[in-house]
Amino acid sequence: MDVYLLLGFGIALLVTALLIPVFIPLLKRMKFGQSIRQEGPESHMKKTGTPTMGGLVFLISIIATSILVASLAGVLNTEILILLLVLFGYGLIGFLDDFIKVVLKRNLGLTSLQKLVAQIVIAVISFFLLNEVDFDTGLMVPFTGISIDLAGIYVLFLIFWLVGFSNAVNLTDGLDGLVAGTASIAFAAFGVLAIDQQETSIALFAFTVAGALIGFLLFNKYPAKVFMGDTGSLALGGVLAMISILLKQELLLLLIGIVFVLETLSVILQVGSFKLRKKRIFKMSPIHHHFELSGWSEWKVVTVFWLVGLAAAAIALALEVL
Repeated sequence: MDVYLLLGFGIALLVTALLIPVFIPLLKRMKFGQSIRQEGPESHMKKTGTPTMGGLVFLISIIATSILVASLAGVLNTEILILLLVLFGYGLIGFLDDFIKVVLKRNLGLTSLQKLVAQIVIAVISFFLLNEVDFDTGLMVPFTGISIDLAGIYVLFLIFWLVGFSNAVNLTDGLDGLVAGTASIAFAAFGVLAIDQQETSIALFAFTVAGALIGFLLFNKYPAKVFMGDTGSLALGGVLAMISILLKQELLLLLIGIVFVLETLSVILQVGSFKLRKKRIFKMSPIHHHFELSGWSEWKVVTVFWLVGLAAAAIALALEVL
């Protein structure tokens, strides 16, 4: 099975790395360029027009590679199909949002309500599919062996988890290579957890995603030649949450995905503080912008956040696996 894990990782990386150079000129000809928010850091204005929606490439790579390699390995099962559903569904939401903003030139894209309803629908569909694999509705407390059975309200937790992490990764996607790097670390960590649990299909999928993201990172690192857009970030967050659910390591995602958690908390604290006290806690949120405005270079912020994500994943694996 190790051969298939390496095969999935390698093929996804290679396909993404080969397709992106073809995709970038196409995006430029179609004028699918990123619009930079006026309220963002002034240094980001130079990124205006950089091709976006690059997430389409690694989503295609992940879907095709995981189906191919899982079929060869004989592990194309319901769990893989659920992961593909979430990846495709949340990716489609992101694509529609990007398309409206970039092509139709409507800056706000889908409304918050439209996004939320679509995200909930996909989460509910995935919950019903989980019932086909005799799914455990217990919520495991990391490092304790204690499981809290949520029974009928697990569906509410699942909706919250998928929607929450989908949006958390989306919020994090504000600097070149930030999400591609931190997400590849998180998926690789869950791949190791899946191997430890002998969940070969989930391990295969996780390493396939990690490979595709590293292939994308070659062109998304600073200075980025292409952005993933909501197409990529919403899909990655949703499917990362689903992997944690399938492995019954839901709460461990709070540690492995600590960068996404901190980015989201910074936004919540900033908005809450301003509404209640009319004062801001950070120079700008999400928190990666705070560090930029504090004088850190974009590359330094990204590198430090990668290292934080790597350290958190290593701690999680050391405590859970070793």
